[in-house]
Amino acid sequence: MTAEFAIRLTKPNDAPMLREIAVLSFSKFMGFFAVQSLFSGEGQVLVCEAQGKVVGFAKLIDFQIARVKFGCILWIAVHPSFRRKGVATALTAQGILRLKQEGAKAVFASVQRRKTGALTVMMRNGFRRVGFRELWRLFGWRVFEIYGDIWLAPGEVVLIHD
Repeated sequence: MTAEFAIRLTKPNDAPMLREIAVLSFSKFMGFFAVQSLFSGEGQVLVCEAQGKVVGFAKLIDFQIARVKFGCILWIAVHPSFRRKGVATALTAQGILRLKQEGAKAVFASVQRRKTGALTVMMRNGFRRVGFRELWRLFGWRVFEIYGDIWLAPGEVVLIHD
């Protein structure tokens, strides 16, 4: 890790950098949804601060299925100048910690299949791929609620940290 940074909850004055990072990190289509989610008021947004500015974010949400609480790292992005410096790893680890401290039995995430760097970060943080069959065994017909709650998009794999 070559940069020193701190992870904290977002503040209102972080908004311009959050938008910039989203625009630089996602396609126009996915960026629109990421920005809408960041400012929706649902869940919480962690930011990574380095050299006095926000350089990454992670959107965390929780949801319930059959009275069991789960968490999800919904969006994670890092400014291109700070990639490959441990920012995504730190945001992921802090996200898992927060969600589990707040009572989540397991934490979900989804990653586009072609984003090998993102998959690597998640796997190194203890996530594993979970397929439809395993989700069906866990949730039965409620499996479709999971797909809605974690905003699963085409071309993505579901990950779980249990």
